[in-house]
Amino acid sequence: MGRHYDNYWPPYIPVSERREQARAALASLKKKGVDCQPVAVEGRAIARTFWGIKWCRNLEAYSDFANRLPRGRSCVRHGAVLDLQIGPGAIDALVSGAAVYKVRIAIEPLPERDWKAILDECAGKVATLVELLQGRLSDSVMEVVTRPGSGLFPTPKQIDFRCSCPDDAFMCKHVAAALYAAGNRLDSQPELLFLLRHVDPQELIRQAGSGPAADASAASDAAAAGLADADLSALFGIEIDAPPPPAKPPRRTRAKG
Repeated sequence: MGRHYDNYWPPYIPVSERREQARAALASLKKKGVDCQPVAVEGRAIARTFWGIKWCRNLEAYSDFANRLPRGRSCVRHGAVLDLQIGPGAIDALVSGAAVYKVRIAIEPLPERDWKAILDECAGKVATLVELLQGRLSDSVMEVVTRPGSGLFPTPKQIDFRCSCPDDAFMCKHVAAALYAAGNRLDSQPELLFLLRHVDPQELIRQAGSGPAADASAASDAAAAGLADADLSALFGIEIDAPPPPAKPPRRTRAKG
């Protein structure tokens, strides 16, 4: 799975040494003024929330990637992904190895017909953006948005990648590490999946008023709009000050005549 010349394979490097190499490479980049967003994996699980887990499972469902993914998992767990940037249609990463390699993963926009089908099938079933991004969706919605081939997750044919390393394999371990790192990043920033596929999650919310369940949920939506400040504070983890009481009008005094 790694590059070899005349049956020569690079020597095995212990995990502790790999981690130290990655830490040193990250420190060097920061010293040079590179604004890095490293990926740190705690424990064995690369992703722990709905969108991150679904992203990783989608990768592992495709036989095209099967032979290259295990070494990518190892790399990301060892802290090799020094920087990860997810934008419209692209994932850019710096991955530590024998050197620091640049990875570019281009992902096609979600086809318009597939996005329209998602909107139509999910109409009236996604109440709030918070519910969507936290993955608190009904089974029917989850089936649609994660549907292989036409859901939000890309297929191998929609992914193009390159790496600056000398490995001439179809997918090197640095690309695989960056793909897994994207799943980890979706744990904390699930909105990046929609940005990556060039679609607006707000459209799913706007569809809530046009689906067959809209009338039945009108009372529930009205109640949600009237959440108390205490509930909002608990949900988002912030303090919301109570509005100040209205000012009393000044007292009028009778002029002495």
